[in-house]
Amino acid sequence: MTAPSRPKVQVGELALGGGELFLLAGPCVLETPELAHQIAETLVEIARERRIPLVFKASFDKANRSSAAATRGPGIAGGLELLAEIKRRWNVPIVTDVHLPEHCAPAAEVCDLLQIPAFLCRQTDLLVAAARTGKPLNIKKGQFLAPWDMKNVVAKCAQAGNPNVMVCERGTSFGYGRLVVDMTGFEHLRATGSLVVFDATHSVQEPGARGDSTGGNREHVPALARAAVATGNVDGLFFEVHPDPDKAPSDGPNMVRLHQFPAILDSVLAVHRAVRAR
Repeated sequence: MTAPSRPKVQVGELALGGGELFLLAGPCVLETPELAHQIAETLVEIARERRIPLVFKASFDKANRSSAAATRGPGIAGGLELLAEIKRRWNVPIVTDVHLPEHCAPAAEVCDLLQIPAFLCRQTDLLVAAARTGKPLNIKKGQFLAPWDMKNVVAKCAQAGNPNVMVCERGTSFGYGRLVVDMTGFEHLRATGSLVVFDATHSVQEPGARGDSTGGNREHVPALARAAVATGNVDGLFFEVHPDPDKAPSDGPNMVRLHQFPAILDSVLAVHRAVRAR
């Protein structure tokens, strides 16, 4: 398979892609303003020191929780207000999830990149509404899809007038409650003509492993991230990070500890440099 040349996608003031690795990172869901600003400040400094483009990620709503009793976040109004504050204060572009077509326009007023959750990647009305905002899109590949099936997802967005799409690998369902990452799949994702992102933290989830919440194993994140970059087909990396993930309201078991993130990122960047030199 011959992959197309790497495109670039404009996200805020950042031109992402073109062979340079970029980063989408932040907490799973917005909690307190103080915590969100703390994480944003730390990530901006980490990215600045390593000269890697950063888009700050956080969700205003987690609509796909295991249990109806689980925390979902501050909601769209309060969440977008906080994301706008983070964008202004730290001069960083923002990405957030949208779950409904009516979320897209208001989210696009604040955010520089809209993200489609994996479970919703085939929802045509949502894709079209997101595409019509004119904002670039990061679309998670459904756990139930083969990598080559993402060409149809990308085509829906292009037909809606928006070719500025990233496709994001986040693991594939393997039996009950497990995910696997097919490293050969990244080449098929590149063949869509889109930038390819690897979601290193959601790929170590164990869906439903805790009965009423999702489990996971963050210990596997560094190795998977390095392996994905080593394929030479990944343009960007997605990490969820938190100062104390064991106390986080969502995705704690698979989130990376914030103080450990610089070392993990350095190891991944070393692999990226080696692949480029090759």
